[in-house]
Amino acid sequence: MNPAIAAALQLALVVAVLALAFVPLGDYMARVYTTDPDLRSGDGRVESLIYRLGRIDPRAEQTWYGYAGSVLGFSLASVLGLYLLQRVQGLLPLDHGLSGVSPAVAFNTAISFVTNTNWQSYVPETTMSHVTQSVGLAVQNLVSAAVGMAVAIALIRGIVRAARGGEIGNFWVDLTRGTLRILMPLAFVVALILLTQGVIQSYRSGFDAVGVDGNGFTTALAPVASQEAIKLLGTNGGGVLAANSAHPFENPTPVSNIVQIIAILLIPVALTRTFGTLVGNRRQGLTVLGVMALLFTAMLALASAAESGTRGAAATAAGAMMEGKEVRFGIPGSVLFAVSTTGTSTGAVNSAHDSMSPLGGGTVLLNMLFGEIAPGGVGSGLYGILVLAVIAVFVGGLLVGRTPEFLGKKLRRREITLAALTVLVMPALVLTGTAVAVILSSTTGFLGNSGEPGTPGAIHGFGEVLYAYASAANNNGSAFGGLTVTSDWFQASLGMCMLFGRFLPILFVLALAGSFAAQRRIPAGAGTLPTTGVAFVGLLTGTVVLVAALTFFPALALGPIAEALQ
Repeated sequence: MNPAIAAALQLALVVAVLALAFVPLGDYMARVYTTDPDLRSGDGRVESLIYRLGRIDPRAEQTWYGYAGSVLGFSLASVLGLYLLQRVQGLLPLDHGLSGVSPAVAFNTAISFVTNTNWQSYVPETTMSHVTQSVGLAVQNLVSAAVGMAVAIALIRGIVRAARGGEIGNFWVDLTRGTLRILMPLAFVVALILLTQGVIQSYRSGFDAVGVDGNGFTTALAPVASQEAIKLLGTNGGGVLAANSAHPFENPTPVSNIVQIIAILLIPVALTRTFGTLVGNRRQGLTVLGVMALLFTAMLALASAAESGTRGAAATAAGAMMEGKEVRFGIPGSVLFAVSTTGTSTGAVNSAHDSMSPLGGGTVLLNMLFGEIAPGGVGSGLYGILVLAVIAVFVGGLLVGRTPEFLGKKLRRREITLAALTVLVMPALVLTGTAVAVILSSTTGFLGNSGEPGTPGAIHGFGEVLYAYASAANNNGSAFGGLTVTSDWFQASLGMCMLFGRFLPILFVLALAGSFAAQRRIPAGAGTLPTTGVAFVGLLTGTVVLVAALTFFPALALGPIAEALQ
């Protein structure tokens, strides 16, 4: 089949499924977060038991201080618990001879999975036991995604509520409902579909086999299907096996590849409908979706063009940039997966991003540097683009002399300051981390590509470092594979980037939600800047592009752009 036709058919199928699920899933999630907390039927009985065991009053509302304290307290307990589990895994069942994880790797991994990043500086098959995978990492895949959704819902509540003392909901109720009513049922369905395609689910350590060359080898097994489903639906991305979604046990067929792409995009896209439903104006949700779709389409077109061309003798012979890509997926399936995973903070990979062309690799890097709001991670994509919408309204109002208001709430100095701080966290972490890493003499030995300044190796090596810190600060988790990150410096610095990149924006967003909730709603007037329609889609898209372009262009010029121009 012609590659262009194959790409179009795959994209059409993904869009069709997302369109069919958009309304029912979006409206269902809106109901999940607005129904009576004391519901006694169905999931309500399980929830009531959880509330009693946790001594939680489901009807008690929290200000942003209380909500933020609950988020931080829960996340701290999660980091400590996951760290301890890794350290003692050799004493637990199903360890299959694996000892406890080293302190540096356990520290980095605990932060990684709790922050929804799933950055992996280890080989899962030879490092993590089945108990650690199932009880530790898989659980964090669920609850870290639920935390992101809870923060997004809290921001929406702040926007729609008026002068209620600043209450924005109850974190424990939002966490419980997001996990039990949304993520677990969807993960169960996706896991069943993946099982039909050949994704494995086993608690055996592995099996012995003989290769075509007559030599024996051992192939690792793991409970993959159950964790693969939530790793994608929760935009987590950590593979149970080292090759991630390029491994035939995690992603065996072109059909499973499409299912995984749909799972990655499903909740972030549907949350825009949830937003429109909760604010009482579904055009607001469609406007946000329009911006996401515009950016996603542009990145997909650019990456497809880059990877479908030829660069070098091998690519010319193959007819495209097939290095590092699975032949069962080809260029269309690989590029669509790469753009989806870097646009949603998922970080899962079905091809080697380090082997992409300079322009293709630069495109997926830029996709993260946009702030991962196209469509973004579960919850984090929505609250990220809403913060950028606040900035766009403020800037647009200044340009045309309109009143700076967003959905009936005034944009005062406090709101703009909080929005600006939210946006500035990621660039500060990425640029500072990259700058320090490349000037430290001790880090050059960990670069798979290096050389004299200006040489292809040095340029690509810089790109690998920039990609690593962009991935950590954006809680993505994918990587350019040429960089070895097992040293204490990279374990600690990338761990801190993941930590601050996740929780500083959450704190600022919750403070913004509290500030909005304390305001009275004001009716739209003749001077109010409209936040729906084509004009606002253009304004918000331009704001996103300008923020990324002005902030990261010098760094990109030293890496992917310079490499592409050689």
